[in-house]
Amino acid sequence: MTRILICDDEKNIRRTFGMVLGSEGHVVTEAESGEEALRILATEKTDLVILDVRLPGIDGIETLRRLRSDHPDLPVVMISGHGTIATAVEATQHGAFDFLEKPCSRDRVLLAVQNALKVSRLDRQVRQFRHQERKRHQMIGESPSLQVIRKQIDLAAPTNARILIRGESGTGKELVARAVHEASERRDAPFVQVNCAAIPEELIESELFGAVKGAYTGSTVDRDGKFQQAHGGTLFLDEIADMSLRAQAKVLRALEGGEVEKVGGSGVQIVDVRVVAATNRDLEAAVASGEFREDLFFRLNVVPISVPPLRDRRDDIPRLADHFMARYCEQNNLPPRTMNKEARTMLAGLPWPGNVRELHNAIERLAILCSDPIIGTDQLKATGLLGGTSLTTPGNVPAQVDLTDRILPATAAAIQAAGGLVGARQMFEAGCIRHTLDLVDGNVSAAARLLGIDRTNLHKKIQAFGLER
Repeated sequence: MTRILICDDEKNIRRTFGMVLGSEGHVVTEAESGEEALRILATEKTDLVILDVRLPGIDGIETLRRLRSDHPDLPVVMISGHGTIATAVEATQHGAFDFLEKPCSRDRVLLAVQNALKVSRLDRQVRQFRHQERKRHQMIGESPSLQVIRKQIDLAAPTNARILIRGESGTGKELVARAVHEASERRDAPFVQVNCAAIPEELIESELFGAVKGAYTGSTVDRDGKFQQAHGGTLFLDEIADMSLRAQAKVLRALEGGEVEKVGGSGVQIVDVRVVAATNRDLEAAVASGEFREDLFFRLNVVPISVPPLRDRRDDIPRLADHFMARYCEQNNLPPRTMNKEARTMLAGLPWPGNVRELHNAIERLAILCSDPIIGTDQLKATGLLGGTSLTTPGNVPAQVDLTDRILPATAAAIQAAGGLVGARQMFEAGCIRHTLDLVDGNVSAAARLLGIDRTNLHKKIQAFGLER
């Protein structure tokens, strides 16, 4: 039931509006002055206000100004028998949704009311969605390392400084990037995320900078890239180390001058974007090997933030587990479930090589498979979380395996034979991947979880090292 307040000093006008709106099922309240309207709004729930410009006491514009200050989300339709363009513009500047001239036709009134209520409802849904998204992406925990990160965010977010987030796969680097965005003055503008490892090299430029029609096969219309989509907001470049050198050069240009050029285009566009990047790789080593531009590294690494692995913040594991359990049960209309003290202690002692992402998946499994309101160690064992294996470990493969000795003898001769540090590192990495694939019988998803890297990134490495089975 929609409640509408009509504020006009003419009784006949209030009665006419009341009859028109009442016939459509709206509940109508009347006020003959701005002061009375503000008193009603202070005590009664109202969905829409129809407000006259000329009122005794404080006029309609001043009433609108106060109303918008106290009730910023309440839609207001202004009416006037002496309307001018200047008055309409002033009312709009102060937040009025629409402006009607008396005498108002029935259809015009109903259309204005319908549109105002519809937009108000959509705005409310957007606010609810944003609130849910912020809640879903909040950083959970009170460990000292997390407190340091929060302090860094508080200091860096209000500025436009570029931020480089580093940490193992699954540690929550995206959450840090979102926290930076939400704490900045760009919070109401877009937050655009790009997983550089998930986009083929031949498409990364068009994804980032857009493309003109006919620039490549299948390009049938002009389209904006992620830089243009993030204009005014934040662009999160995840797995930045997996970007090609050609794309890196164009990103560097965008960072230096705020200019982007669409693939196949001849002109540049100016964009206002705050870039936050993330990686789970050693960028210094990538720079040394020529895989990553040194100048781009310096541009991105203005404010470095290091996200610790879950094993280094074990005190946060019970809090995270409770948060994930409550959220999953709420989202799926399941009865609330909690874990007893022993189960929390057990969870905190597991290796979690997949970090927070693995813990989240484990709690989701518990919520699905355990119907008991209190979850204990028996339920953890029943779902495969105890007994010497972790959730992401297939079969009876140990969660942590020391691969160094069995892959590459750590001798000077072996390192020299491998072609120096770069070659030895590549040999070691290939050996780790080959050994892990053998352990999981070629299951790439399981191997990626065990190695703690993105599945798409692992596919690329398998191809690069010639390890296809």
